[in-house]
Amino acid sequence: MEIKVLSFPAESPPLAVIVAAKLSVFALPTDTSLPPDSAPTLLFSNGVKLHGTYVLLRYIGRVATLPNFYGRTHMNLARWFSLNFLNTRLLYVLFHNIWFRSVLLMFCSQIEEWLEYAPAFSSGSAFENACKHLDDFLQSRTFLVGYSLSIADVAIWSGLAGTGQRWESLRKTKKYQNLVRWFNSILAEYTDALNEVTAIYVGKRGLGKPTAAKSKEQQGANNQSKSSFEVDLPDAEYFSQRYQGQLIVRFDDTNPAKESNEFVENLLKDIETLGIKYNAVTYTSDYFPQLMEMAENLICQGKAYVDDTPREQMQKERMDGIESRCRNNSVEENIKLWKEMIAGSERGLQCCLRGKLDMQDPNKSLRDPVYYRSNPVAHHRIGSKYKIYPTYDFACPFVDAIEGITHALRSSEYHDRNAQYHRIQEDLGVRKVHIYEFSRLNMVYTLLSKRKLLWFVENGKVDGWDDARFPTVQGIIRRGLKVEALIQFILEQGASKNLNLMEWDKLWTINKKIIDPVCPRHTAVIEERRVLLTLTNGPEEPFTRIIPRHKKYEGAGEKCTTFTKRIWIEHADAESISVDEEITLMDWGNAIVKGIEKGQDGIITQLTGVLHLEGSVKTTKLKLTWLPETSELVNLTLVEFDYLITKKKLEEGEDFIDVVNPCTKRETAALGDSNMRNLQRGEILQLERKGYFRCDASFVRPSKPIVLYAIPDGRDRPV
Repeated sequence: MEIKVLSFPAESPPLAVIVAAKLSVFALPTDTSLPPDSAPTLLFSNGVKLHGTYVLLRYIGRVATLPNFYGRTHMNLARWFSLNFLNTRLLYVLFHNIWFRSVLLMFCSQIEEWLEYAPAFSSGSAFENACKHLDDFLQSRTFLVGYSLSIADVAIWSGLAGTGQRWESLRKTKKYQNLVRWFNSILAEYTDALNEVTAIYVGKRGLGKPTAAKSKEQQGANNQSKSSFEVDLPDAEYFSQRYQGQLIVRFDDTNPAKESNEFVENLLKDIETLGIKYNAVTYTSDYFPQLMEMAENLICQGKAYVDDTPREQMQKERMDGIESRCRNNSVEENIKLWKEMIAGSERGLQCCLRGKLDMQDPNKSLRDPVYYRSNPVAHHRIGSKYKIYPTYDFACPFVDAIEGITHALRSSEYHDRNAQYHRIQEDLGVRKVHIYEFSRLNMVYTLLSKRKLLWFVENGKVDGWDDARFPTVQGIIRRGLKVEALIQFILEQGASKNLNLMEWDKLWTINKKIIDPVCPRHTAVIEERRVLLTLTNGPEEPFTRIIPRHKKYEGAGEKCTTFTKRIWIEHADAESISVDEEITLMDWGNAIVKGIEKGQDGIITQLTGVLHLEGSVKTTKLKLTWLPETSELVNLTLVEFDYLITKKKLEEGEDFIDVVNPCTKRETAALGDSNMRNLQRGEILQLERKGYFRCDASFVRPSKPIVLYAIPDGRDRPV
């Protein structure tokens, strides 16, 4: 009975089944015509069908020739014993021995357990928990079950690989070292087979429609490919990995007035934070000598000229398609003025170098664009060596070509300049580079311009480039965003060419799904007007109890809670309580409030009550957080942020300074439970009934508060 065909929906290939067949050297014809949500199916030559990913995986495991893959070894073992101990009592003893049968059952049961666990990787919220569980499990193991590869390894490996960029990004970090070691060892052992399958069935967003396999000639050509990026660096990384190329990070530092070492250092730090690995960092300024030589060649060929037309007049002439009076100057005159520009003379400072393209072209970017400008400002890398600098439009096509870039990733705002880009490459006589366009990701109430963000830094509106209000990678990570959430958000958007204005809510909602299942829980009470509740039948002496920091996740650890006769609750909670009302004190039990005392101003100052621990928490309306009245409590500063501007989107020509938000940061003093002394900077936690926070400054001494940054959860706008 032979396998006739494996059928499955094109959008959801059963990667584990395909991988197992590939490793077992099975010829497995495929049909991708099944409707969406259909279970994968194996059709045999006699008409029999099997359905379901793990049913098919078990079948392939049983018939595969790989040792210990799934049950075959045990059948072979039985056969060996029967041949060697036939007609002896030993055969009976061995195969009816409880221990031996238990070992066989345990081996298969362990594989079954991992097959049931594998779908966890397809759930966004469970992904991180699954990775951590596996990382812990693989600490002293090479394989999931036994001492060789099994279908358990195939199922889990395929589950990880099938998430695409999400796993690839985590794989480059040091977060799950045991899991990465295990994943890489399997990939190294079966490199050709696994790379072939994933290249066809796994894209940036994970599993998807199959793509045509490439020939060896195509793969060889792709090995030479390189990508450079303009804005969306993760896309560049994806392309360079998918086609076995290189990723180059280049700083187009052509305008010395707008560049600095600070920009470079922070951008590289952002890239490092994202876990992105690049092959090289280059600077356009490294190519200034070659660019000057190419510019002079263009002058000599009559393809460029020096122009001293005032800037405003030049702009108007370009708009109207009027040729400059300098356009037909002789080569000798142009070279003379070019030398003046290089020298930075008074005459040279009045000039610029323009390409001689087509002043009547409907695409105005081709109307004799500026190639070089005079600028006596010192460059942050090379000092005052040059008095002229190439424009980005002139430098980029040349540097892309000579650096071997195959795909230049450019945001769609440059679309009208694509013709200019290729025309300059043609005039320079360099190789043509393919342009891949995508739209910039714009967020509401957010400025992404480096120049505008610099204004906030220089005017003291923020604390620096890593300020939690900034849309830099360092900024949003400091705010409490997980890199995994950012990557998932970007992958869900895809490389669209449509202009998008996205809400922040979706990103923070993804982030919440990642942090909520694992972050520890703690308690805080706002310090202002906090109210003391005295429990008349409470413990005369304080006692402690060890409870989980997260009731559903053991990995969060434990905390010590102190129970006292007098406890603190928040003023807002006290105001919502009535006399003789039964309330629930979280992590303790019920209590009945017997008395409410108020000051002359009508503000509640104290409550009295009795514990009613036999009461049902299901019958109470108020479930309140509380803190014991002890000296062990820690001081907290809870920090909430708002957007830097008050308008969702700036209109063209609108000055952002007119819509700067005057109040973007609010601090609230609070008290926290004593366990928070152990918080580390960067740790994420949930304050019960308050939300999620990231520790920005950990405990140093009692007089210095722990600083916690509020993390948006996607339900409300920040602050």
